[in-house]
Amino acid sequence: MEFRDLLLGLVLVWLAAKLAGEAMERIGQTAVLGELLAGVLIGPGVLGRVRESEVIHALAELGVLILLFEVGLESDLDELLKAGSQAALVAVVGVMVPFAAGFGVMYWLGHSSLLAVFVGATLTATSVGITARVLSDLGRLQDPTANIVLGAAVVDDILGLIILAVVTGVALTGGVSLGAIALLSGKAIVFLAVALGLGLRLAPTLIRWLGRLRARGTLVVYSLVFAMALAAVADRIGLATIIGAFAAGLILATTERRSHIEDRIKPVADLLVPVFFVTVGMKVQPAMLNPFAENAQFGMALLLTVLAVTSKLAAGLAVYQKGVRRWPVGVGMVPRGEVGLIFAGAGLASGVIAQDLYSALVVVVMLTTFAAPPWLKALYRT
Repeated sequence: MEFRDLLLGLVLVWLAAKLAGEAMERIGQTAVLGELLAGVLIGPGVLGRVRESEVIHALAELGVLILLFEVGLESDLDELLKAGSQAALVAVVGVMVPFAAGFGVMYWLGHSSLLAVFVGATLTATSVGITARVLSDLGRLQDPTANIVLGAAVVDDILGLIILAVVTGVALTGGVSLGAIALLSGKAIVFLAVALGLGLRLAPTLIRWLGRLRARGTLVVYSLVFAMALAAVADRIGLATIIGAFAAGLILATTERRSHIEDRIKPVADLLVPVFFVTVGMKVQPAMLNPFAENAQFGMALLLTVLAVTSKLAAGLAVYQKGVRRWPVGVGMVPRGEVGLIFAGAGLASGVIAQDLYSALVVVVMLTTFAAPPWLKALYRT
């Protein structure tokens, strides 16, 4: 690829992402949906204006690391602990039921256990950002129900990342065994525990040292160095790189310069994160979802969407606290998002998930994300 082609490709990716994101925001949806649709439109499946070169792929991989670093920065360990057993129970049910449903249906349909694991894992994710945005717009962030939903969604993200570490490792070995799953689960938990344990002790000293430096961009550069270093360590021991980036964000979120780091990282995220979502959309082949085509995945997309919605609604049944409404909790857990797309992408990259099923899974993420905000708003108006 010539440098000129790369520049033109990036121009199209960024313009399409921002224009489509703006359109989604104006109709009350999240910009992520616009970025996904932009990728579908400009990608090989429709207009064919941009193809995923090695450079664009590398920028997308950096984008997802920045995204998970931001998620970690915006998470509050203290608030997570305060959410307590009720939020934890909702999160566990909201992970176990979708995983079991996705795995069971795909295995029953005759697919391999490895593919069934990836599909089940993709259905576990909840997008905390989308639910938080809706509750914020409604002025209900301090509502007891909202506290449970947001706390559960954060726990859901952490559990999802551990599951991702496991299924990615399983994909490398090429099979599913209880021993391998136990080893990878233990490895992910130990990594998070050690990273957080050491990081929480050393981060304040590091931040104070950075405060004495005068060079431009010191804070954002060293924060990213920290995130990339932990991502590299995670990759080195056989875990997903995003585990390390997320842990780095959690650690730096406990420091006094947290808000400054968030402000400095936003311009970087604004450039790279949309590249990730656009490239996700570019991999979708709409023709494979044509209900009249041979071997179409339209029916599969609808089936998995129904599973995705109903299995997350089951999380609302785990509510036992008085004054907390079950329906808003269940619906608040419905929207998929970043982590679900990462699961699907990991399955495609490893060759476990075929292109047609990947397209169906991206549609599931989009439909659940479209459906949840108006549904949640309707419940709060009643």
